[in-house]
Amino acid sequence: MKVILLVIAFCSLFFSFVTLEEKIPWTEDYKLTWSDFKSPKANGTGFVASTSSGIAYSYSSMGNAEKVEVTIKVSCNFYPKKSWYSKKDASDYILKHEQAHFDISEIYARILRKRFEKTTYSEELNSQLEEIFYKTDAERVAMQQKFDEETNHSKKPSEEKEWESYIAQQLKEYERWK
Repeated sequence: MKVILLVIAFCSLFFSFVTLEEKIPWTEDYKLTWSDFKSPKANGTGFVASTSSGIAYSYSSMGNAEKVEVTIKVSCNFYPKKSWYSKKDASDYILKHEQAHFDISEIYARILRKRFEKTTYSEELNSQLEEIFYKTDAERVAMQQKFDEETNHSKKPSEEKEWESYIAQQLKEYERWK
C-alpha cells in the first residue's frame, strides 16, 4: 500500500512539473517577439537563434468494445525557456524565420487533428493514437530540418520567401483543423 501511494505521489509531482513548463500556444493573432526567447544562448552553435516548438495531444475515452467515444485535444506550443537568440545578431528578418519554425509546428498540429478525426478507433486506442502522433511528429521534424537546409538557416532570402509562401499556403489548406 505504501508503495502504491509513493508511486501516485511521484506521478503527481512529475506531472505537475510537466504542466508548469512555460509555453506559448500558437494563435493566428500572436507573433513571436524576441522577449519570448528566454534561454541563454547555446555557446558555439554558429546560429543566431533557436526556436523550441512542438505538438502534443491528450485524450479521454468512454464506451465499450462495440463503441468508443474519443475526445482528443491537440496543441502547438512555443517553449520560451528552451528558445534563445543572440542579441547582437537579432533582426526582424531572423525573427520571421523563427516564427516560420513555430508555424511549421502548427501545420503539423492541424495535420494531426485531421488524422485523429479520420481514424476509426478500436480497443487498441492508445497504440493507435501513439502511432499517428509519432508518425506526424517525425514528419514535422523532417520539415523543420528541410526548411533550415533549403534556407541555410535563413541565409538564402529567395528560398526563405518561397518557404514563407508555402507555409502560409499549408496553414490555409489545413485551416479546417485549427
